[in-house]
Amino acid sequence: MHRSEDIVPRNPLSNIARLQFRKHRAPAVVGALALVSAVSLTACSGSDATEVKVVAFQAPSLGAFLPAVIEDQKLDEDNDINMTFTYATPDNYNTEFGAGHYDVGASAALLSEGLRTERDSDVTYLFNLFDFYGTVVTQESDIKALPDLDGRTLAAATGTTNFAMFQWFAEKEGLSLDNVETQNQTTAGLSTMAQTGRTDATQLWEPAYSTLVEKNSDIETIDLDAAKWNAEFGTDEIPYLGVAAQSDWADDHPDEVQAMYDTYKAAADWTMENPEDAAEIIAAEIPGGDAGVIQDLIENNDERLRMNVVPASDVSAGIASVFKAGQETGYLTKTPPDSVIYDGLK
Repeated sequence: MHRSEDIVPRNPLSNIARLQFRKHRAPAVVGALALVSAVSLTACSGSDATEVKVVAFQAPSLGAFLPAVIEDQKLDEDNDINMTFTYATPDNYNTEFGAGHYDVGASAALLSEGLRTERDSDVTYLFNLFDFYGTVVTQESDIKALPDLDGRTLAAATGTTNFAMFQWFAEKEGLSLDNVETQNQTTAGLSTMAQTGRTDATQLWEPAYSTLVEKNSDIETIDLDAAKWNAEFGTDEIPYLGVAAQSDWADDHPDEVQAMYDTYKAAADWTMENPEDAAEIIAAEIPGGDAGVIQDLIENNDERLRMNVVPASDVSAGIASVFKAGQETGYLTKTPPDSVIYDGLK
């Protein structure tokens, strides 16, 4: 795996038109002027709430999971902030946020943020949303463990840190991804690849995984050996995906950072307290989404969803372990600076 291509594509602006924009269902905007305006943080007309423009992965990625609840329940307004969400493919997300076109990224995977610091991007991980879960699915009867993928084809969203974390587990189980033909897909396209069997296996995560297996009984799952993480680092804690910001912006807007955290925390709490209603909201944003599957995920959060909204500073030990794993695979060349962990949330 070539880590530079996984996070930022060689032609980073070629797919900007594929970005999907939403400000509580706002219309699309395109062009350079829109990109300039997107970085702004402005007071909302007729309100004291401050507008913050946020980019996230498009559904069915976890980055779009809680924003659906925030928008439906207007939880940002309860915290005197107006969050505008823009949804993008993984490659476009990493390009746009990495280039500083957005102040806030809501699909911030730790290894991606660590890699950005190596490229002189000054970013900080504000708070965690989900701990790591990833898996591999197949319809091939002779693929029963990760080493069986040697010489086979694998569909994966290689621009995501879920794939990068998968590499660590694969290597620990004796599989070199250099010996696997990897076909890059969008997160939305992974389920289609798994259903059609166009590749021998597919690497994916929630909520796409549960939706897939509910609809296709022929799917077999190859779980990653989570015990290897504890054996290596002495912890089961794997902070994975959260909200990050350009450091200068975070330093200049501590009140907005706190308001965003409070909003996401409220969304997580509401989701856990109202799993049926939350599932309906979230499933409506997922192509072919099944509310029953999402509800089961929420009600069994510790198994695969692993929603865990906490300040980054509260999981600093786990973050350090993720960065060590990234160095072991060669994804990172050095330990990211301490400033990548935001310290200032209540």
